Amino acid sequence: MSEYQYYEFQAIDRPLTKDELEQVRALSSRATISATHFVNEYHYGDFRGDERRLMEQLYDAHLYFANWGSRRLMLRLPSALLPARNAEPYCAEDALTCWTTNGHLLLDFAYSAEDGCEWDFETSFTLASFTTLRTELAAGDRRPLYLAWLSALTRWELEEDVDEDEYTSTLEPPVPAGLARLTGPQQALADFLCIDPHLLTAAARASGAAPSQAIDKDALAAWIRALPQHEKDALLLDAALGVAPQPGPALLARHCAASRGTAEPSTAARRRSAAELLDAAHEVRSEHTRQQDQARAQARRAQQLARESHLDRLAENAEQAWQDVANLIGKKQPGPYDTAVTLLKDLREIHDRADTPEEFARRLHDLREQHRGKSSLMRRLTDAGLTSR
Repeated sequence: MSEYQYYEFQAIDRPLTKDELEQVRALSSRATISATHFVNEYHYGDFRGDERRLMEQLYDAHLYFANWGSRRLMLRLPSALLPARNAEPYCAEDALTCWTTNGHLLLDFAYSAEDGCEWDFETSFTLASFTTLRTELAAGDRRPLYLAWLSALTRWELEEDVDEDEYTSTLEPPVPAGLARLTGPQQALADFLCIDPHLLTAAARASGAAPSQAIDKDALAAWIRALPQHEKDALLLDAALGVAPQPGPALLARHCAASRGTAEPSTAARRRSAAELLDAAHEVRSEHTRQQDQARAQARRAQQLARESHLDRLAENAEQAWQDVANLIGKKQPGPYDTAVTLLKDLREIHDRADTPEEFARRLHDLREQHRGKSSLMRRLTDAGLTSR
């Protein structure tokens, strides 16, 4: 299997300076590079840069995946919008790590092929599917963080050397609202991290309704007008000079948090253990399997009833059906031959139901004798098991 690796970085809050661009271009001669974007694919060799360092210093989002199954998504946003203390409860094993540097919080989502999600040779991701997660997190939406914890639990369940007591003693982090109705980027993240959908369904049972995503423009305008003049002047100056992140996402996040009063997940509900969640996921999976089996049984029954109805109608005028076979064969074409064979198989079943198989055998024998020179037809009859007895 040939090697494939994909690297993509994006600068969202501010573009790279000329010196920073030169620094990045020195890392790769084949990458597509601009002041806001870096993308490269490797079919051999490796990226020479340090992804963590590039994220700490230059970029706001990074995506990596390889055809052996390794996956990584890194996001950076101002720590004033998402303090590390709010993200740390969701960090688990290798699924999510976070750290703070230079006034930014960095989130590192990861998945490895050995955890059970196989490469299907059609898997492909782009960073554009995930960048909106920054805005959601800045606005206080903790669903992306909880998804990372569920991903860790998904792979933890696959391990063979885990003590049952660990499942019982490990409690889930605060459950955010809206798990039953993820946003598009959040669903993309769930797929990226190979979260068991049955586990997600079970987890969502303790999650309230998702907050409204609609923005009240009048309320937003009133909130902006109420900001101190000196703060608005500073925001505009920084934006004009390009020396600070663009103020739009941060302002919108502050407004959304203020509108809700608090962005913290509800802690009123009892936190479930990992064992409880896995047991609930098993129940969801079993019910899903039962419903699938029931649906397949109903489909088979419907097909059977339709088949019986078709044969009943055909039996009412079997002689016309035999004449139709003769007419189809008379066209001496592959398509009509195939239709004739299908009709003959129906007639065989009709005669079996009427307990007259000898009559069918006799008429089939006569038909084969009459058209024995048509090799294409004879081959089709033989392949369909329509041979003389």
